Amino acid sequence: MSRDVQSFEDIQVMADEVSRLMVARFGGARRGERPSLQVMLRRRGGALPAKLRKPARRLAEADRISAQPKVARQLDLAALGRAHATLTEYLRPLGEFSRWRGRAISFAASVTFGLLILAAAVIWIMVRRGHL
Repeated sequence: MSRDVQSFEDIQVMADEVSRLMVARFGGARRGERPSLQVMLRRRGGALPAKLRKPARRLAEADRISAQPKVARQLDLAALGRAHATLTEYLRPLGEFSRWRGRAISFAASVTFGLLILAAAVIWIMVRRGHL
């Protein structure tokens, strides 16, 4: 579902939303900092899937151009709306809680794996010394 873009003034709002979602999902901004989409693509653009990088670059370029109204009126607003919809569709599904839960599960798995390796090493040492 593409966003209904009425004018070139909506481009900055769309770019800010995508930038905010990238910060929430991938990090890359200090607390209180609100980097532009261009900056976020430079910092964390590699975290986007390859098929989404081109629409993201297109939206960032349109955001830069939208500061010049005469040039901005020449932009393809429908394509930018589709690019925004595609990017937000990818960046939105995981909420803050889901990302936190994923990090917690990953940490727990790492600790469990470490304990498993430690237990295997202790058992191996006990067998080598003849205690088991």
